[in-house]
Amino acid sequence: MTQANTLSGIELKGRKPPLFVAVEGPIGVGKTTLAKRLAESFNYQALLERADENPFLERFYRNRKQAALATQLFFLFQRAQQIQDMRQNDIFEPVRIADFLIEKDPLFARINLDLDEYRLYEKVFQQLTIDAPQPDLVIYLQAPTDILLRRIEDRGADYEQHISRDYLESLNEVYSEFFLYYDGAPLLIVNASEIDLVNSEQDYLQLVDYMLDIRRGRHYYNPTFFG
Repeated sequence: MTQANTLSGIELKGRKPPLFVAVEGPIGVGKTTLAKRLAESFNYQALLERADENPFLERFYRNRKQAALATQLFFLFQRAQQIQDMRQNDIFEPVRIADFLIEKDPLFARINLDLDEYRLYEKVFQQLTIDAPQPDLVIYLQAPTDILLRRIEDRGADYEQHISRDYLESLNEVYSEFFLYYDGAPLLIVNASEIDLVNSEQDYLQLVDYMLDIRRGRHYYNPTFFG
């Protein structure tokens, strides 16, 4: 599928998509859906989280305290391996879309681990010396907790049905704090409350059209102000 065909609803006007885009946001906000659509539209390779491979995740959502460290370390090792594989294969098939930032990983550790566990996690994180490529654009999707809960319920993943409101609210808080100070790449903050990236082609194309104009700085996309 060519870029011209996929983005037929957008006037490119010589604009080129960023070479490497990272999509971020809390559980249920739609980051993987957006990452997959961008990869298809731009004919990019995608690097996606593989939550279903984590054998501790369902136990974590049932009993966060008991399974937090194992869950966190599994994801850390998995992401580090994915980044290493990406760097080794980059010459042949460059990965240009990801649905996570490795710098975000400590956010989950902060709210899920006790002090001793977090110190252990920090040591492992530092020893891995993860050298991830710097994105040319980060898209941060945000939405209220009620909307996240509804989307999680709608997509029906068994291991996610035990996610609590308190946990999602904590995630929203640490994400907001993290991106308040983030300056590692151009940043697009998207109000994803009114966006249907699964079923609405118009919602998706409007977001991409806005995204294509970003080259530097911090930007805010609120679809209630558009169209």
